[in-house]
Amino acid sequence: MSSQKIGIFSGSFNPIHIGHLALANYLCEYEQLDEVWFVVSPHNPLKNSEDLQNEEQRLEWTKLAIGSYPKFRVSEIEFTLPRPSYSIQTLHALRKQFPEKEFILIIGADNWDCFNKWRDYKTILAEFPILIYPRKEFNVVIPVELSSTVKLTNAPMLEISSTFIREAISEGKDVRFFLPERIRDVILN
Repeated sequence: MSSQKIGIFSGSFNPIHIGHLALANYLCEYEQLDEVWFVVSPHNPLKNSEDLQNEEQRLEWTKLAIGSYPKFRVSEIEFTLPRPSYSIQTLHALRKQFPEKEFILIIGADNWDCFNKWRDYKTILAEFPILIYPRKEFNVVIPVELSSTVKLTNAPMLEISSTFIREAISEGKDVRFFLPERIRDVILN
C-alpha cells in the first residue's frame, strides 16, 4: 500500500478565507492529495508579527473554518517548535512524527519566486516534493533538474488575501462572502 500523500499548507491564516479553502479543495481533488494539513504559523520569519492576530485565535478560526471536512486537518506543530517557524523544521518534525506519510509542500508562485531565501531551501528541494499554485504577476520557472519533484498546479487563481480582508473590514466594507461561513460572524462582529 502506498503512503498517504499529505499536502502541507503553511500560513498565518490571518484570517483564513475562502481562497485558502478553495485551493486546498482543488489540490485534494486534482493533484491526488489524500489530505491537506493547514499548518498555522505563529510567526512566519518573512512577515511582520505585529500585523498578526493572536496565534490561538488564528488557530481556532482555522479549525472552525474547515469543520469536519475529512480531507482537511489543522496542524499545531509549529506551536511546539522554536520561533520563528521555518518550513524545513516543520517538515522534518512532521516526518518524524508521521513516518508513514509522504509530505508535499504547498507554496504560492510568490514564494517560489523567493524560495532561494528560505532557510535550508536546498534540503527542502532534495527531500520533499513541492506543489506551486499560480499567483497573478508571477511567472513560475521550474529548472529541468527539479521537474520530477516540483510541479506547478493548474489551480484557479483566486486573488483574495487576508490583508485585503482585514483592510476591507477596517474600512467598514461588507466582505461576508470572502470568509468561510463558520467563522464569518466571529470575525465580522
